[in-house]
Amino acid sequence: MKEFFSIGEISKLFDINKKTLRYYDEIGLFKPSFVNKDNNYRYYTLDQFQYLETIKYLKELGLSLDKIKYNLTNLNSEDVINSLEEQNNIIDTKISELQLIKQKINKKIIQIKDSTRNDLLETIREVDFNERQAVRLRHSIKTDYDIEFSLRKLIKMSDNKIFLTYGLVGVSISRDDLIDRKYDEYKSIFIMIEEEKYDKSLIKIFPKGTYVCIRFKGVHKDAPPYYEKLINYINKQGYEIIDDSLEMELTDPSLSLTDEEVIMELQILVKKS
Repeated sequence: MKEFFSIGEISKLFDINKKTLRYYDEIGLFKPSFVNKDNNYRYYTLDQFQYLETIKYLKELGLSLDKIKYNLTNLNSEDVINSLEEQNNIIDTKISELQLIKQKINKKIIQIKDSTRNDLLETIREVDFNERQAVRLRHSIKTDYDIEFSLRKLIKMSDNKIFLTYGLVGVSISRDDLIDRKYDEYKSIFIMIEEEKYDKSLIKIFPKGTYVCIRFKGVHKDAPPYYEKLINYINKQGYEIIDDSLEMELTDPSLSLTDEEVIMELQILVKKS
């Protein structure tokens, strides 16, 4: 029976990189049984196999190397159970996060499919929305550069990197400017959210109610004529503007689209007389 196994042989047998095995040696997690003083070659014995297999198992469960070393050094079953239960909680949290991401992806798919409906383009609609919430930064915005800069600032303030990929991003013209038909300055930028928790000072609630909406192909600079259409419609119907506008890009910002392929939607909350 073979007495010693080289680091290369252990690497192949356990599918562990030789660099990793050397690192395990350096931190005292898994040291070779014998080191040749002439060439510093590491050698391992058969009775170490189960120990290394245990390290692999605990690592696959997600335990840190420090915890693995502590558990194997102390060989205390209670500590091992506590570590595994703690890891179980971490896994449950990750599962919840992944489920939330999956929900957002499914909603994003529905949103993008809906944005391709040509029958809804340039048609004024009255749509009833339930209460929605967003993280919002009140900030004067006049150019595309201002929008991008403000968005990065909002992301940094909210300390969250997930929602941007899956949430609707939008800007708002103030209620007063809408009434005065001024469409050259946005007063805030927002990102729609759901279950996530953020600083209350960043939260904006978009009320439940009837929103007068219109979609168009183009980007933010193309919006003023469509605001004019909405305001004319609102005045003709005798409605009252209740809140700031919502101006959102329905197509996915991560896609490489020309301005003509981007679908925007304007929404204005109204009170019917």
